[in-house]
Amino acid sequence: MDELVERVDDQDRVLGVVSRREAIRQGWLHRVAVMVCRDERERILVHRRSEQVSRFPGLYEVEVGGAANVGESYEQAAARELAEELGIRALPRLLFTFINRSGLSPHWLGVHEAVVPDAVVPDPNEVAWHGWLTEPELGSALLEWRFTPDSHEAFSRYLAFRNAQS
Repeated sequence: MDELVERVDDQDRVLGVVSRREAIRQGWLHRVAVMVCRDERERILVHRRSEQVSRFPGLYEVEVGGAANVGESYEQAAARELAEELGIRALPRLLFTFINRSGLSPHWLGVHEAVVPDAVVPDPNEVAWHGWLTEPELGSALLEWRFTPDSHEAFSRYLAFRNAQS
């Protein structure tokens, strides 16, 4: 069954409820929440998507996340996805949102950050492999491994955001 999402405008205001499949097919904006997970040593969680997932099977990702359900905030969606995909309960911190035009269709992307335990238990239906990388290691991996389009865009903005904060 296709999930329902809120179609939003270029100001992130709700226009109505549509199926995610239709939003992607029509190129309608909708909300997606992702989280960059760090451990206490500042390493970043990277994972490879399962071959069974419908979008970007087998590609690597820097962030964990998915579409926001109807009535769900970015933070609620990020927390739900973190629990579903990695079995972790954590309070995500929304850093910023932007219209992401990479990937299957344009969407508002809410980028979060959380410090999580390094012992995660990924859902094998979603995650085929995971590991913790330092920022330099991740920089090399982004050039060598096949990542989702969102990973490149979201992570470069994430690094810019963190650098601006320091």
